[in-house]
Amino acid sequence: MLDEMYVRGTQVNYYFVCKTKLWLFSKNVSMEQESDLVKLGSLLQRQFFGREEKDVSIGPISIDVLRRGDEIEIVEVKKSDSIEKADYYQVLYYLYYLSKFGIKAKGRISYPKKKKVVEVRLEEEGEIEEVLERIAEILAGEMPKPEYKSYCRKCAYFEFCFCG
Repeated sequence: MLDEMYVRGTQVNYYFVCKTKLWLFSKNVSMEQESDLVKLGSLLQRQFFGREEKDVSIGPISIDVLRRGDEIEIVEVKKSDSIEKADYYQVLYYLYYLSKFGIKAKGRISYPKKKKVVEVRLEEEGEIEEVLERIAEILAGEMPKPEYKSYCRKCAYFEFCFCG
């Protein structure tokens, strides 16, 4: 259990988006800070959740928005729902992580530009534990060969993966 507790939510997201990106990010090859799309995501977070508690870090996870109440609610803000499955598992991992510390929470994915919200509940831990095992396997191996996908051109790692 201890190893899985050091996985970041971004890594869970990248597992579904691109195994190469996951591997590079996990080896501290970080290209996100130069991405205009990442900056746009931060801007959306500030614009739509101005008064909320934002960028809350708990161990290796960083929650976009945290709401306290009878039950803690975490919100992940995304600019697009094009990789909704990855977004879902990222929030599911946050709920799993918090549950390991006895914190019961519910999750939401907010797509402000589409005015869409997806509710996320942790109902079974086996599903996310299997994902965490697969992430550990990828990180223990060689860098996965890049596979070109339709959204690769928007990725901060595009030139790293496909130059030359």
